[in-house]
Amino acid sequence: MSTILSLDTSTKVCSVAIHQEGVLIGHQAYHLQKSHSNLLPGIIQQLAENCEMSLSDLTAVALSAGPGSYTGLRIGTATAKGMAYTLSIPLIALDTLDTMVAQVAPMLKGEELLCPMIDARRMEVYCKLVDHSGAEIWKTQPLIVDEHSFDDLQQESIYFFGNGSDKLEQLFGGVDRYHFIRDIHPSAAHMGEVAWAKFQHSAFEDIAYFEPEYLKEYRTNVPSQKFKV
Repeated sequence: MSTILSLDTSTKVCSVAIHQEGVLIGHQAYHLQKSHSNLLPGIIQQLAENCEMSLSDLTAVALSAGPGSYTGLRIGTATAKGMAYTLSIPLIALDTLDTMVAQVAPMLKGEELLCPMIDARRMEVYCKLVDHSGAEIWKTQPLIVDEHSFDDLQQESIYFFGNGSDKLEQLFGGVDRYHFIRDIHPSAAHMGEVAWAKFQHSAFEDIAYFEPEYLKEYRTNVPSQKFKV
């Protein structure tokens, strides 16, 4: 039986899950800021022990590959690549927003559009737009949200979710066709079905060359002080 370890470090939530052929066996998550590098190795080992298996029983490792936090994605990628290389198992990369869609779609009737959003600071989000079957209407992209962001979809009922949707709710909270689902975040627990589908099609990444999908350049703040020499 194929056993896949899934990792999600794309936001402040650090989560790990084990699935067997898409069925969730165990899951751990920690909602702690900047905890990924300290927690990830330990909770992977602990989860495997709790599921009464060793890491050598794994068939593949799946990674939430972005978009999301630059630092979080780098930590998750380094961990997943290291495990895949050490255990000689394939690496599976998943779009973070696709795993959010997999989490929310079963809650809805099937006629709505779904728009997962991850906060990208200020009024910018990472988002995509799909119908209930998962067919893409907008591909994964960065978007600066304003009152006109969805003018081209005036007849559609849209469900927004993820921490980026809070910005949109401030603009569109009173619009009948816009709906907001709170407390949805990327989670390894919802990666299993998508990862299993990729595993069956041998949709694996090259461990040596794989990089996460940042979508935009990482920027650091340059100190404004001038030092005398």
